[in-house]
Amino acid sequence: MEPIIKHFTDNDLYTFTCQYYVLQTYPRAEVEYSFFDRNGTVYPQGFAELLKKQMNHMASVAITDEEINFMRSKCYYLPEWYFTFLRGYRFNPNELTISQDADGHLDVTVHGKWHSAIMWEMPILSTVSELSHMLNGDIEKYDIKTERERIREKGQKMLSNGLILGDMGTRRRFTFAHHDMAVAELASLYHNGNEWNGKFIGTSNVYLAMKYGLTPIGTMSHQLIMFEETVSGVFECNYNVMKKFSDVYDGDNGVFLYDAFGDKVFFNNLSKRMAMMYKGLRVDSGNEEEQIEKIITKYQSLGIDPASKQVIFSNGLDIDRAIEIHQYVNGRLQDSYGVGTNISCDISDCSPMNIVVKLTKCRITESREWHDCVKLSCDKGKTLGNKQKCDYLLSIIG
Repeated sequence: MEPIIKHFTDNDLYTFTCQYYVLQTYPRAEVEYSFFDRNGTVYPQGFAELLKKQMNHMASVAITDEEINFMRSKCYYLPEWYFTFLRGYRFNPNELTISQDADGHLDVTVHGKWHSAIMWEMPILSTVSELSHMLNGDIEKYDIKTERERIREKGQKMLSNGLILGDMGTRRRFTFAHHDMAVAELASLYHNGNEWNGKFIGTSNVYLAMKYGLTPIGTMSHQLIMFEETVSGVFECNYNVMKKFSDVYDGDNGVFLYDAFGDKVFFNNLSKRMAMMYKGLRVDSGNEEEQIEKIITKYQSLGIDPASKQVIFSNGLDIDRAIEIHQYVNGRLQDSYGVGTNISCDISDCSPMNIVVKLTKCRITESREWHDCVKLSCDKGKTLGNKQKCDYLLSIIG
């Protein structure tokens, strides 16, 4: 079987922006990531071995001059020394442990220096997803003409209804080929000369952004706050990451993902300085209408015009739901939308995966003690990590 991941930047932008943050703030940190299948999928016998072979291929995937030059031009906030670092980076399959239990459930862990292990999330998830669809026979039934037309219909609906939308579909895509086609179609549709009300602003996938002349989108992920909670506690972790992230990027990449420990601790700790410094927030859990009202109320309480702030919605959206939210916002915020699975894996007669890779343990240096990392979110279904610690944090948060 040929390698599924063939390009170094076939990865989400936030992997690189978070990696640079880690190099600047916790260069000696060590971590463990764990794979979670929220559907409890039973994988076919031998799946773990196929996945191991695919991950072993990653050792030979290196960044190219073309990729470096593209990132240099688009990611102006990353310094030249970081690109030198990327030139020397190699995926280390020894950081992975992959197995299946007797019932067929998949177990994957990543263990190593944070600045190195952080690169594995997207390759693991996109490979598990594509392998699953391959072994399930979904790819054999795939009709590209039908799926291309469905993508174009979604694009037309999105653009004609005024949505500002980007693709965030790398992690649970059907196949790389389908993801490639979907991004190409949306980009072509938007740039075909029509005067649309909406915009297709780009893709989180750096390689596809390069291939189609788009802007790579994304800033940060939950893991930064999950790690910081073990350092500074649940009530201060959001503020401390906001400060460190803004220091690292000198104010660039100013969209903050705030729900790692629910919205209550974030809004209670959001200072006017940070609210003014960051251009906006990302909503990735909870009821969007409720979150909108909380965001508006908080900005108003700080004397900030909510309409001057950007809010990105990304919680498992489809186009119809995004339109509903857009109509509810009604200009009170600068709303935009990140759509993932509904672009990259909404295939006829096919169920998408529900899989994630999350930080589960960390220590700030190799000589310090290990701590459990957890995520609470605003959706109970997204709570992950050591149950005892989750219960304790929930009890003190309220």
